[in-house]
Amino acid sequence: MKKILLLFVFWQALAGTVWGVEKSKPDSIQSTFNKDYILQVRKAQSPIQIDGKIDEPDWHKADKANNFTRVLPVDTGLADAQTEVVMTYDDKAFYLGFTFYDSIPGKRIMESFRRDFVFGNNDNFLVFFDTFLDQTNGFSFGASASGAKWDGIMYDGSAVNLNWDCKWESKTVHYDDRWVTEMRIPFRSIRFKSGTDRWYVNFSRLDLKRNEKSSWAPVPRQFPTASLAYTGVLEWEEPLPKSKTMFSLIPYVYGSVAKDYEAGTKADYRKDFGFDAKIGVTTSMNLDLTYNPDFAQAEVDEQVTNLDRFELFFPEKRQFFLENSDLFAGYGYDVVTPFFSRRIGLDAPVLFGARLSGKLNNNWRLGLMDMQTEKTAFLPARNFAVASVQRKLFARSSVGVILVNKENINEPGGVQDYNRVAGLDYNLASRDNTWNGKFFYHQSFDEEEHSRGQYAQGASLEYKTRNIGFGLSQTSVGADYRAEVGFVRRTGYNFLGPSFNYTWVPNKKIVAHGIFVESENFYDTDFDKIDHQQTLGYQFEFESRAKAKFGFLDYFVHLQQDFDPTHQNDVFLPAGSEYRYRGGWLEYESDNRKNFKWSGSYTKGEFFNGDIDLLEGMVGYRIQPYVNFAMNLSYSNIRLPDPFETTRMWLVGPKLDVTFSDKVFLSSFVQYNEQIENMNVNMRFQWRYAPVSDFFVVYTDNYFTGDWTSRNRALVVKLSYWFN
Repeated sequence: MKKILLLFVFWQALAGTVWGVEKSKPDSIQSTFNKDYILQVRKAQSPIQIDGKIDEPDWHKADKANNFTRVLPVDTGLADAQTEVVMTYDDKAFYLGFTFYDSIPGKRIMESFRRDFVFGNNDNFLVFFDTFLDQTNGFSFGASASGAKWDGIMYDGSAVNLNWDCKWESKTVHYDDRWVTEMRIPFRSIRFKSGTDRWYVNFSRLDLKRNEKSSWAPVPRQFPTASLAYTGVLEWEEPLPKSKTMFSLIPYVYGSVAKDYEAGTKADYRKDFGFDAKIGVTTSMNLDLTYNPDFAQAEVDEQVTNLDRFELFFPEKRQFFLENSDLFAGYGYDVVTPFFSRRIGLDAPVLFGARLSGKLNNNWRLGLMDMQTEKTAFLPARNFAVASVQRKLFARSSVGVILVNKENINEPGGVQDYNRVAGLDYNLASRDNTWNGKFFYHQSFDEEEHSRGQYAQGASLEYKTRNIGFGLSQTSVGADYRAEVGFVRRTGYNFLGPSFNYTWVPNKKIVAHGIFVESENFYDTDFDKIDHQQTLGYQFEFESRAKAKFGFLDYFVHLQQDFDPTHQNDVFLPAGSEYRYRGGWLEYESDNRKNFKWSGSYTKGEFFNGDIDLLEGMVGYRIQPYVNFAMNLSYSNIRLPDPFETTRMWLVGPKLDVTFSDKVFLSSFVQYNEQIENMNVNMRFQWRYAPVSDFFVVYTDNYFTGDWTSRNRALVVKLSYWFN
């Protein structure tokens, strides 16, 4: 524990001396890197009509954000495709008008009408708002050339979670030499500090015809334009009004029929109702409530062939868990985190839940969550509780504390069965985003006695410039560490992982190219090596937006448990055996501006005590903006010596997405997976008949591969409406 405290003191000293960061004042503009980029927003004197024309008097009087600079392919000079942005506001909403001038004639690239479009597949425009001036959290809005909307909540300084939605309006109109979008965003749809007269903001445009990404406030090419460290300043003419208490109620009714052919049970008919509610406790603090939630409309996970020894990570997509999700899920690393919301509600229905999250003031954030699941035939009723407090430090760093509790309810005999985790995280981020790091220490508790360590500890440091990047990551996890509401891939190990890359940016037919080296080393609790993966590679980025990589891999594995590398044989490689194997890989991604696109990778080499060929790829075609077809595939050919049999496995996933308009969508996703001997069919129809109000029809079917008999199938109909 003394070593942990010394490490923490070291990080504090390093943050205050090496990076020269200073404590920021509440509404100071000194901490933002682009503090000289200022857009003044005047209050509207007459109504603004959202028609995509930008012809009202207030637009003509508004200050313009223009002279956008290039970010990609190189971050020098003004953009060839220029953009103008104007803003205004009234007591209820703020308005944005964007004019996107074409520098090359031709058809604009627009993949579909679907909300939260794929950024790199569309001509589009995004805006990033840092409403609390913390350069860490914020909101993002945008539109593609088809008029499709984009909205998401921002965290970790640049990440955007697009599963978050809110109510707002937009209209896109096309002209021969430009396209124009108008937006109206209600103040009550987002969180901000009442009475403030300043936000941070940046505007970003992607013009695929010219292969140019640009921004208003300059951003170095190694960072996304969403980097809140590089925002400019938005100054409101008058302090923003104090918002009225926000209250939104989203009731829903649903009916379903399901039949499990594999178990031989009768069809199960269900009808029920539930609701979600959002209450704005303050303009910066939100209370989410849910009763009897149904998540049938959430997108299915894209399956992968698992050749690893450990559990795979799939991201959270359910709306209830998303706002301020970093307050709960941002502790530790992805491979060892004390809270993973997907642990709640996937093995037993959620009965009700409450979630309070947001800002207490400019420096403090709070997150509280309590969820209750129902009792089932196999599991008792359980309660899940999480508390998180985060304090901003210096310009962009923070320290946070989390407590997680999982407890069984009404266990027979009065037995107390619980699992708890307490954790401390320090997140380091320099003013210009060049340095980033993390330090954490977590401890688990339960009713049993342990002697092999119930801790998880880690530290990382990353440095990134235009040409150079390096990182160093360290993790230690005790053998008895248990985070049952978290995601922990493995326990009882120590990890050390350095990495380095160097990139040349010649700005020719090859826009950028460079070498990268990664080293992952695992040791047991006695510091004897149990695994390593060494990677040496080279990558190219072409003027056409195509990309290529190739490299070499070196593995070492000391098995601590019996393991079948194919996950299909009845024999195993024995615990205690060691394997050293090598291979090489090549991957390519085509120019995604074209209607036909593809990507693929090929890996060949040794695999444990045998050999492997692994082919993965995607072929796609679009009829813009209505139809998108993609075929994902994976083929594994594993050849191990006797007593194993040669194993060949296909994973094929055709996906069809039809967007009839910005309100009516149909998607079909089939996943044929030979590793788990299953073919899944998922079809989803969505009609957004009112803002953030939907009618869903979802059909799911699962078949055995081979004889194609049905395992189970279900049909769900759901109707929701957003009142506010």
